[in-house]
Amino acid sequence: MELAQTKYYTEEDYYNLPETVRAELINGQFYYMAAPSRIHQKILSSLHILIGNYIREKAGSCEVYPAPFAVKLFDDKRTIVEPDICVICDPKKLTDSGCSGAPDWIIEIVSPSTSSHDYVRKLNLYADAGVREYWIVNPKNQTVFVYFFEQNAFDVRSYTFHDKIRVNIYPDLSVDFRELS
Repeated sequence: MELAQTKYYTEEDYYNLPETVRAELINGQFYYMAAPSRIHQKILSSLHILIGNYIREKAGSCEVYPAPFAVKLFDDKRTIVEPDICVICDPKKLTDSGCSGAPDWIIEIVSPSTSSHDYVRKLNLYADAGVREYWIVNPKNQTVFVYFFEQNAFDVRSYTFHDKIRVNIYPDLSVDFRELS
């Protein structure tokens, strides 16, 4: 008896999806994403503006992109994610189709259907790919987990929406979620 074979998808399959379909390709498998909630979009928009204004005021070379924005983490053509927000400081990583390589900072805003995806699968992917800083923002629990992977260290800190959170890759930038609500 033959066992059913799993089909593996590639970058080509990802880019051939209809524009109306939101999905990520991780290790050759598609993970479909539901439409985000209003609060998700409000947080995303506020963070995008805050980070963008900071970079502009500092005349920084980094760029910030909100979802949908394709990030090809590895050269294997089997993993393309769409973080809610990503900051890329190496202009050589930017392509016409998105980002090729690990962004410096990624923020994921948890939806009920994606929590294990963000807390486990993506956490490991981002750490393995070389992302320097990863934030998981949970609007329902009003928590933020900050993972800092710099210099072979794995530092994780937990915050609430009542805390002022310092950005590790920008020591003079802090995010106060009370101001975002």
